[in-house]
Amino acid sequence: MANIKYYDVILKPVVTEKSMEMMGEKKYTFLVHPEANKTMIKEAVEKMFDGVKVEKVNTMNQDGKKKRRGMTVGKTAKTKKAIVKLTADSKDIEIFAGL
Repeated sequence: MANIKYYDVILKPVVTEKSMEMMGEKKYTFLVHPEANKTMIKEAVEKMFDGVKVEKVNTMNQDGKKKRRGMTVGKTAKTKKAIVKLTADSKDIEIFAGL
């Protein structure tokens, strides 16, 4: 496994209708590094955002989609999503505050 630092673990937040509804339950969705595990994701979220305590992390691997361009068939890159649940006394994550 590669030597992944905590700032390389979280790639970007996922902003969809479903992920916005889950923010009311203190659940936040991120695209993460494909080789990151749950403990690395928990550590990265707690270090990157002040006052945040992670209760639970759920991860899911998504295969790349098939794409065609003429007769050539290929696949997009694999991705990994993480749903991070915060504790009840934790602060909210600021990057989602204005949305």
